[in-house]
Amino acid sequence: MLVKDILKRQKLTVSFEFFPPKNESGWEDLYETISKIMPLKPSYVSVTYGAGGSTREKTHDLVTKLQNETELCIVAHLTCVNSTRDEVRAIIERYSHDGVINILALRGDLPPGVDQYNKEGKGFTHASELVSFIKEINPETGIGVAGFPEGHPHMPNRLKEIEYLKMKIDEGADYIVTQMFFDNRDFYDFKERCILAGINVPIIAGIMPITSRHGMKRMAELAAGARFPAPLIKAISRADDEFVRRVGVQWATEQIRDLIDNEVDGIHLYTLNRSRSSIRICESLGITNYAKLY
Repeated sequence: MLVKDILKRQKLTVSFEFFPPKNESGWEDLYETISKIMPLKPSYVSVTYGAGGSTREKTHDLVTKLQNETELCIVAHLTCVNSTRDEVRAIIERYSHDGVINILALRGDLPPGVDQYNKEGKGFTHASELVSFIKEINPETGIGVAGFPEGHPHMPNRLKEIEYLKMKIDEGADYIVTQMFFDNRDFYDFKERCILAGINVPIIAGIMPITSRHGMKRMAELAAGARFPAPLIKAISRADDEFVRRVGVQWATEQIRDLIDNEVDGIHLYTLNRSRSSIRICESLGITNYAKLY
């Protein structure tokens, strides 16, 4: 089923994100995580994308395995940075052949040692070009795109940022999934600016619960510009190491509770391939088996 149709049918969608592990033990842990998540009856799950070589193959292997061996609705991430159109075409056609009909279209980050995007006409400069290309190859594909409530790390001009997002929607994207944020005011401001720009597709809020101090620092590095509110920093700083996870779960739970009260279209939980925090959040909010509730 297309995610855009799920968004129409369910008052609230709840989805989860996974990534292809780098080693065998990681795969075992991931399958255990997915088995624990499945009883929650997620609206869909997404799989992040490796931009090259064996990582790209692992992404495809995980996507097709979940597509063929579970009843989950699968969304495959696809980045286009420094890829040729022929390479991306092959991936799109491969997914289509395997029955994967939902794609999250992303520009992606530059690989180490590369300081500029492909501008020779053989590849893609912006995610909007990828959206258009997917629609050209397979018009029936459902497409999601990324949004940045705290601001795109490579686009300091917030006005231009929304213009580029609008271009992705105009090219055929069905919905927006945001990067993680920790202050709901950033999300509500982002949503209002989307409305002002004429963007009227569903906006799904991306939430990542903090599980450790190291993880918090890692988030700050990976999501350049990530803003941690002072009350969250204070709560983390006064918690013993073993209670940091509880603080993170509580903060994310209250974020989601407020978002639901304000009629958010959906919640997307970044799991880091672990189930414990996500399950606790869903149980605390009473949204286990939520497909029956909405």
